[in-house]
Amino acid sequence: MADKLELPTILRLGNGAPATLAVMVPEDGPDLLAFYRGIPEEDRLALREDVTQEAWLARFLAKLASGEAISIIARVAGKIQGEATLHRPLFGWSRHVAEIRLNVAPAVRRQGLGFILARHIVKIAIGAGIEKMVAHMIEWQVAARKTFERVGFHREAELPGHVRDMQGHKRDLLIYADDVSHIWASMETLVNDFRPSRAPR
Repeated sequence: MADKLELPTILRLGNGAPATLAVMVPEDGPDLLAFYRGIPEEDRLALREDVTQEAWLARFLAKLASGEAISIIARVAGKIQGEATLHRPLFGWSRHVAEIRLNVAPAVRRQGLGFILARHIVKIAIGAGIEKMVAHMIEWQVAARKTFERVGFHREAELPGHVRDMQGHKRDLLIYADDVSHIWASMETLVNDFRPSRAPR
C-alpha cells in the first residue's frame, strides 16, 4: 500500500479506505487548521506551538513559501486526516539535517497512514540532499516513540525538563535520529515484509 511515491497519489489504508496524498499548497491552509483544531487536546499538548491559531498557520505558510518546510497532507473522504512536514534549515552548519513532524487523526490511526506519510517525507529528504533526520518527542509519547523506532530512528539524547507543554508543565525532550539512508533501508524492509506474494498460477 505504500509503494507509490509520486504525488499526488491515492492509496488504500489498512481498513480499505482511500487516502489522497499531496504536497500542501496555501489553499489547503483552512483545512489544515480545521484538522489541528479537531485533534484531541491531550495530543496537542505535545506540540511545540498552538496549531489552532491563525497566527501559527500564517507562520507555517511562510515557511512553506520559503522552502524551509515541505508538507504532505492526506485526505480521507475529502478531509485532512494526516499531515507530515519536513523542516530544514536553508543556511548554516546544519543544513544537511532535517526534522520530521507527523500527526494523524485518531479516527485513522493504526491504518498505516503514519508510515505512508513518513515514507514520502523521507523520500523528499533524499531528493533534497538531506543526510540526517531527527524527530523530537516528549517522554510520554510512547506510541510515537515506537513508531519512529520501527522505521529506523534511535534515541540520541534525552534533555530533562527541556520543554514546556501547552499547559506550561516542564517535560523531558527525547531526540530520535539516524542517517536518512538507514531510515530508508528500514522502511524498504518493512514494505517488502508486508508486500503480498503473487498467487501461484
